[in-house]
Amino acid sequence: MKKYLFVLLIAITSNVIAQEENKNYDPELAKKYEADDYGMKSYIFVMLKSGENKSDDKAFTDSCFVGHMSNINLLVEQGKLIVAGPMGPNDNSYRGIFILDVKTKEEALELLKGDPAISSGLLAADLYEWYGSAALPAYLEDSDKIWKINP
Repeated sequence: MKKYLFVLLIAITSNVIAQEENKNYDPELAKKYEADDYGMKSYIFVMLKSGENKSDDKAFTDSCFVGHMSNINLLVEQGKLIVAGPMGPNDNSYRGIFILDVKTKEEALELLKGDPAISSGLLAADLYEWYGSAALPAYLEDSDKIWKINP
């Protein structure tokens, strides 16, 4: 029994010693990004894939994807969309990703209702809870300064 207590004491002590505080920690920045003690937070990760609607109506699909891009821009302006981008060709019908800065899948679904490519069934969305760096939104300020041509 003493041997087990000794091993337990060593394990607890080494765990406490192994944790090191960050010398660069900025509590105001951590608060701004709603970071936990590890600099992380929860997001909703969205996998966009081909939907059930296989319409050949070019005017309709073009209109839906213009609306898709408008909705993306709106969500960025609202601070709700942190990352978005298309996927390359793949065998899984994946078309793109979103990382939404919302706490629940229900909130994410409400935001996605405004996307005509999704609401029309041209795209389908699978939602996942994801835990990542709370500083992820920090790149948005610079990302708007590096593109030359608006797609």
